[in-house]
Amino acid sequence: MARFEFKLPDIGEGVAEGEIVAWHVKSGDVVKEDQPMVEVMTDKATVTIGAPKKGTILETHASVGQIMPVGALLVVIDTDGAAAAAAPKAAAPAPKVATKPAPSKSSEGPAATAVGDIKDTLPGAAFFGNKDAAKASETVAKPSAPASDYYSERPLATPATRKLARDLDVDLRRVRPTGDGNRITHEDVRSFVGGAATKAHVAPAPSVGGGVPGLTGRAPIAIHVPAGTMPRDGELETRKPFVGVRRKIAERMQTAKNTAAHFTFVEECDVGRLKQIRNRMKPAAEAAGVKLTFLPFIVRAVVAALKKHPVLNSALDESTNELVTRKYIHMGIAASTDQGLMVPVVKDADRKSILDIAREIDRLGNAAKSGTIASADLAGSTFTITSLGTQGGLFATPILNHPEVGILGVHQIKKKPVVKDDQIVIGEVMLLSLSFDHRIVDGHVGAAFAYDIIGFLENPESMFLDMV
Repeated sequence: MARFEFKLPDIGEGVAEGEIVAWHVKSGDVVKEDQPMVEVMTDKATVTIGAPKKGTILETHASVGQIMPVGALLVVIDTDGAAAAAAPKAAAPAPKVATKPAPSKSSEGPAATAVGDIKDTLPGAAFFGNKDAAKASETVAKPSAPASDYYSERPLATPATRKLARDLDVDLRRVRPTGDGNRITHEDVRSFVGGAATKAHVAPAPSVGGGVPGLTGRAPIAIHVPAGTMPRDGELETRKPFVGVRRKIAERMQTAKNTAAHFTFVEECDVGRLKQIRNRMKPAAEAAGVKLTFLPFIVRAVVAALKKHPVLNSALDESTNELVTRKYIHMGIAASTDQGLMVPVVKDADRKSILDIAREIDRLGNAAKSGTIASADLAGSTFTITSLGTQGGLFATPILNHPEVGILGVHQIKKKPVVKDDQIVIGEVMLLSLSFDHRIVDGHVGAAFAYDIIGFLENPESMFLDMV
C-alpha cells in the first residue's frame, strides 16, 4: 500500500488557515485525480480542492467546521489502489457482548473515521435547509435494537457523531447504523440512547457510576428530558454544524457590536417626486437593458451626502490609533442570499452614473444569489446601504459593517398623510434608519448627514447637478 499524505496547500493571498465547510469524499471512496474532494473557506474566498492523485481515501483528518492551518494533514490516500476493495462495510454481527471481550481502542484505525458525504453546492448552505430535518425525523423515529443484539468491530461515523457519542458515553460499536454506506448518524446515537432509556423504565437496574446504557460494566439509566422539550413525532431536536458563510457572518456581526458604539437615527422621507422621476426614466433605462429601481438613486444621494460629510466615509485604524478618511467611495449593498447576508460592493460609486450604478447592482446581486460572486466584489466598502424592500417594516437598527462608521437602512415606501403648504395630502413616505459609530460620529453630525440624504431624495433634481 502506497500512502500519500495530502496537506492543506497554500491557497495564496496571505491566507494562513481555512475552515472546512464541506466534504465530497469519505473513507473508502475511490477518487480520480482532480475530483472535487473538500471545500475550504478563507477570509478571501471559498475554494474547492481536488484530489491530488487517484486512489482510495484511507483517512480524513478534519471535520466540517474545523479551522485548519496551512500545512495541516487533510487526507491520506492509497495511491496503488490496493485498498479499493476495502470500502467501509458493516461487520457481520458478532456473538453477544457477554461472550465477546471488548476490543481495545487501538483497534479503531483510520477506516473507522469518515466524513459525511455532503453534496450541496453552496458551501455551508446544506446545514440550514429542511432536507436534513425531514431525514432526521424519519431516522430518529425508527426503533432502536437492544444494545446486545448488534456489534461492529469498526463502526463508521463522522468526527461530529463520535463527539456526540463521547458526550453521551455511548459505545459506537453497539450502535446499529442507518446512514449511507452503513454510517452511524447523530440520530442513530440518540435513538440508541433513547431506546435503552425506555428499557430502563421497564426493567430498572442499579446505576453503576452514573453510567449510560450501551457501555460495558454500566447499567442503563433514564434520560432526563427538561420540561417543554418532550418529543413530538419521535424527535427531540435537530442539530446542524454552524459553519461556513453563516459562521463568518456571525463573527463579523459580533465584531461590529463588540467594537463600535452604535447609535441609530430614524426619520421620514417623502419620495413622491423621486418616484415620478424614476417612472419617467424607466423606459429609457429598459431600452438600455437596465432594470431601474430606487436603489441607484439612493446610492447617488448617499454619495452626495458623503461628499459633504467626509467623516462618514472614514474608518478607525485601531492598530495605529488613526482615523483614515477615504478619498474614494465604495458603496456596499447588502444582499440576502440562501447562504445569508452578503455585502457586494459598487466600486467608485462617486464616478458612476445612475445607469452605471443600476447595472452594477444588478450584476452583483445576481452573482451573490447564485453563489458565483468573486471575493474582490465583497471587499473594500467604505459605506453600506441595506434594504428590506417590501418587508421593510416600520424601522430597524442596522448593525455597522465593521470597520465602517455608518450604515443606512432603507424601508418600504408607504402611502401616508403628510402636510404640504398647510394642507394634508397623501405622500409616498419611506423611513430611513441610519446607525453610526458614536466614537467617531457625533449625534448632530449623524443627524445632519441624514437630513442631507433626505434632502437629495425629496428634491432629486439637486442630485443631478454633480452627476457623473
